[in-house]
Amino acid sequence: MSSLMLTTWGHAGVRLERDDRTLVIDPGTFTDPRILDGADAVLVTHEHADHVDVPLVAAALAAAGGPGLWAPAPVVEQLAGAGAPADRLRAVDGGDELTAAGFAVRALGHVHATIHPDIPPPANVAYLVDGAVLHPGDSFTPPPAGVAVEALTLPVAGPWMKLGEAVDYVRRVAPRVAVPIHDAILSDAGLALVDRVAGGLGGAEYRRLSVGEPLQVPLPDGPR
Repeated sequence: MSSLMLTTWGHAGVRLERDDRTLVIDPGTFTDPRILDGADAVLVTHEHADHVDVPLVAAALAAAGGPGLWAPAPVVEQLAGAGAPADRLRAVDGGDELTAAGFAVRALGHVHATIHPDIPPPANVAYLVDGAVLHPGDSFTPPPAGVAVEALTLPVAGPWMKLGEAVDYVRRVAPRVAVPIHDAILSDAGLALVDRVAGGLGGAEYRRLSVGEPLQVPLPDGPR
């Protein structure tokens, strides 16, 4: 059975590697900038700075041999305005299917979870990669019917959610393993609390990864 390697790089930043190719998701301002080193493609879920560091990503895209990027239209517009080359930018919405650096990607959902009724939610797409890894951005978007998710990158803290919703999301997705992300605003005590609650009640294996620590994720048999 084939597999990919998943690593986390702080907050929502996730790096996937397979067959000498690297796909980066949500390299934001709370994420270690090394996440972009050698990246072949980048996915961004939405426009908030903790998910896309616009100057950093624009510079990476503009560099010789830089990656291509897929993101909702508002993110593409911000990056274009920051000098990212137009030929490396592609707008994406929920329902789209694409191939990014050899990874099969399905974009799911359309909007960010509600922060407050007075704050219009931005566009947000979740990404299902190689039929195995689900990164929801700032949402609780479920996988398509019939898809057995191997690894869910699980938001555990933010102004748009409460911890019980993270537990319910793990139960709904039912992954083999849940990897907590979106936690930069938490203290060490807060991290221990969310790990105890989400890890204890979610019903899936729960793995907190240190920066760069690899997790091998099996891929579904057959074409992706």
